[in-house]
Amino acid sequence: MHSHHAHEVSKLASERIRALRISLLIIVVIMVVELVGGILSNSLSLIGDAGHMLVDALALALSLIAITLARRPATSTKTFGFHRMEIMAALANGVTLVLIAAYIFYEAYERFSDPPEVQPGLMLGVAVIGLIANIAGIWLLKDVRHGSLNVRAAFLHIFGDTISSVGVIVAAIVISLTGWVVIDPIIAVFIGCIILLGAVRLVRESSDILLEAVPAHIQMDRVIEVLKTVPGVDETHDIHVWTITSGLYALSAHLVIADQSVSRSADIVKAVNTRLAEQFSIRHTTLQLECESCPSGVFCEMNLPRDIHE
Repeated sequence: MHSHHAHEVSKLASERIRALRISLLIIVVIMVVELVGGILSNSLSLIGDAGHMLVDALALALSLIAITLARRPATSTKTFGFHRMEIMAALANGVTLVLIAAYIFYEAYERFSDPPEVQPGLMLGVAVIGLIANIAGIWLLKDVRHGSLNVRAAFLHIFGDTISSVGVIVAAIVISLTGWVVIDPIIAVFIGCIILLGAVRLVRESSDILLEAVPAHIQMDRVIEVLKTVPGVDETHDIHVWTITSGLYALSAHLVIADQSVSRSADIVKAVNTRLAEQFSIRHTTLQLECESCPSGVFCEMNLPRDIHE
């Protein structure tokens, strides 16, 4: 059971690394194409989108480094390993997305007051190439983004690029047919709003993990209720639930039990761990058992923590 789960986790990590590498290569190539196309067509929106892709390339590289480091084993000084590197990368990517949105709003403001003249034909052709490349990146990451806040951050970057490409295409068509250049900053504002919404959510989720907040899918009242339904558990207190990294949840708690044998106490711990894993996906626990009737007031049971890779 343990080795099978570890193998699945390792396999998924390898798939994520492969998808990020290919996506990074695609983004870098298209970034160069858009930069050259933007200069030749005098399209500020294409040059801006190339700058957006540069930031995305850096974000993907950061995600790739983080997920690679997260696979390193724990050490004597980093007992949880390097899992939090993924969350730190996700937070950095989220902040970067906020800055990108701010830049888009600023550029849109500038274009409202002084719209640039562009070559819509070349602008359209390059934007279509960028759209195809971004769709390929989305396809690569769509299945591996689940369960990893870091990979989802990279996915949001590419998704934002895809929306940008669609916006540039629409702007190029409208400008080509009507000459109405104000459509460019209007679409830019729309793009910025979509990027900002995803960024705010990403920053909030990664910040909650770093602050060791209770995972969003877990209600503490429900956890306490489940613990008390385990036969042998009379009371609970000092319960803490937090996220180590995406999909890896931990719990520590004090359980008050009756005075009994060590073997019976171990059975209680096993039952608690089983219910927490099945109902809340909590697979790393540290449980301290207490017995009010014991002479010392505390029953010192071996904590029996769950392996984080189990």
